[in-house]
Amino acid sequence: MNMQENIALWEKAAKAIDWFHSPTITLDDSRAPLYRWFSDGQCNTSYNCLDRHVAAGRGDQTALIYDSPVTDCVEHITYAQLLKRVEHFAGALKALGIEKGDRVVIYMPMVPEAAVAMQACARIGAVHSVVFGGFAANELASRIDDCEAKLVISASCGIEPTRLIAYKPLLDEAIEYCKYPPEKCIILQRPQLQADMQAGRDLDWHECESTAKPAECAVLQATDPLYIIYTSGTTGNPKGVIRDNGSHLVAMDWSLENIYGIDPGDVFWAASDIGWVVGHSYIVYGPLVRGATALMFEGKPVGTPDAFSYWRLIERHKVKAMFTAPTAIRAIKQQDPEGHGPEDFDLSSLQNLFLAGERADPDTIQWAEKQLNIPVIDHWWQTELGWPAVANCAGRGLFPVKYGSSGKCVPGFDVVVLDEAGDTLPAGEMGALAIRLPLPPGTLPSLWKNDQGFIDKYLSRYPGFYNAGDAGYIDEDGYVFIMSRTDDVINVAGHRLSTGRMEEVLAAHHDVAECAVFGVNDAMKGQVPVGLLVLNAGLERSSEDVEKEAVAMVREQIGAVACFKRAVVVKRLPKTRSGKILRATLQKMVNGDVFKIPATIDDPLILDEISESLGLSVPEHIDDDIPEYYLRSVFM
Repeated sequence: MNMQENIALWEKAAKAIDWFHSPTITLDDSRAPLYRWFSDGQCNTSYNCLDRHVAAGRGDQTALIYDSPVTDCVEHITYAQLLKRVEHFAGALKALGIEKGDRVVIYMPMVPEAAVAMQACARIGAVHSVVFGGFAANELASRIDDCEAKLVISASCGIEPTRLIAYKPLLDEAIEYCKYPPEKCIILQRPQLQADMQAGRDLDWHECESTAKPAECAVLQATDPLYIIYTSGTTGNPKGVIRDNGSHLVAMDWSLENIYGIDPGDVFWAASDIGWVVGHSYIVYGPLVRGATALMFEGKPVGTPDAFSYWRLIERHKVKAMFTAPTAIRAIKQQDPEGHGPEDFDLSSLQNLFLAGERADPDTIQWAEKQLNIPVIDHWWQTELGWPAVANCAGRGLFPVKYGSSGKCVPGFDVVVLDEAGDTLPAGEMGALAIRLPLPPGTLPSLWKNDQGFIDKYLSRYPGFYNAGDAGYIDEDGYVFIMSRTDDVINVAGHRLSTGRMEEVLAAHHDVAECAVFGVNDAMKGQVPVGLLVLNAGLERSSEDVEKEAVAMVREQIGAVACFKRAVVVKRLPKTRSGKILRATLQKMVNGDVFKIPATIDDPLILDEISESLGLSVPEHIDDDIPEYYLRSVFM
């Protein structure tokens, strides 16, 4: 697709959005490489999600389904009902002095009020930043300070399968750390746990919402920021990724139709958290822009109450397409390796299952295909990109699947593979994945108050390209294979090897539920790979036998060049709350390097378990930036 065709594509796509002032400029390149889309357009995200659908006579259609097995609650909220709640809560924000451009931090569990809060901010032009509920206090404080939030919206608690997590004490502690503390906090009191309120600062959600006057939609420039989402990936310090209003709207509508095959009235389920970009794009905004029904799930793939929760919800709510992380499917497979669960449910509504967030090995895809008898579609994108860059577009007609590939470039994205010098590599050769500029609508235009940081981090390594930080290759048919993060390509005696390829081999072992491979330092070879294996539940074989077989499989299928000699069975793998395996953290821990435990880690105790399995000692030097909370849980 040349530049003219690219611009024409998005000019046409923009017509699906309701504008207060239609854009006359499609691509603004006046500050290249800081490109902007629809720069003279005016719009409002909340209006496009709610008001226009109600005005069109579809107010009685369900906009949001809330299904919470941890509270035994199912709620259907229509477009008219959601609009009313958003109008009133937006009025409550205005009554507190929140204005266009002000920042609001949202620290909430997976409850409808989280979506209401996000939409209310969008309605008045406030910029929201969602932080995973239950984040450590210092991490929450760093995000409040970075965006200088005037208000924090939170809840008394989050609910896990086996415990309650009190949010309010963490919020109180975070505010003590803040250089720029918020003026007010709005707290949703949940019946499972009542929070102590600080007089003069803390306000009750229900009182705010019930007494407020409804607020109209603000007229916003297309380039005005909608939200900030902080990401550190699996390494590094958090970065404030910006998403703007106009181009985000266009990308959401186009992607729901063309990638996911969703039409108005369809039920779409992104099994994600609102703290992750997927929850933004495909729970709170995308389906509503499209006029579809979004499903919000407060639960886990296993344990709420069993390994069949996904199938139960698909049947109950007639889900047409679902999006989840490969790790969720692996968790289900570990508990139900023979795949008996789907036999007991009517899954006829489900047409496609999409996977992203972590590399989807062929064995996981094939297992899901066998159980569900539908296309299981791997696709690839990042927090920074906001929507898929590589996919098999269900709405445009599926092409044949190549296992191990995330699909082909989505229209608007020009993905290439570059060598160290920045030259394009031929088909089949592995290198750094990059995307030719300009990035399409809906991607990050910059970092929050840090244009230079955006250029330095993403655009300087390969001029004219966005550096994705992933390694892979593109075959002769245009299929893109994402093998690993660039940092996960290891050098064994001068040979550059992908840990992702080794994981493919290990995952194919019939007793392995999931795995992780990373490089450790070696005096002779520079680096050698180590594999961690999680086995299927109920397995009666010895771990030692599986370990020996796993090593043999890698040596047979990749060769002795891989120098793969050690596989260790562990109970669990450390992951972020979005399902990414923390390979870089594992690597540093095993090598004895100083490391910071990512704030996004789902359960820090897993590192303690793995240290014991590998026979590691407690590190002598610990990064001063590690929160005391984690120090207590992991190293003491």
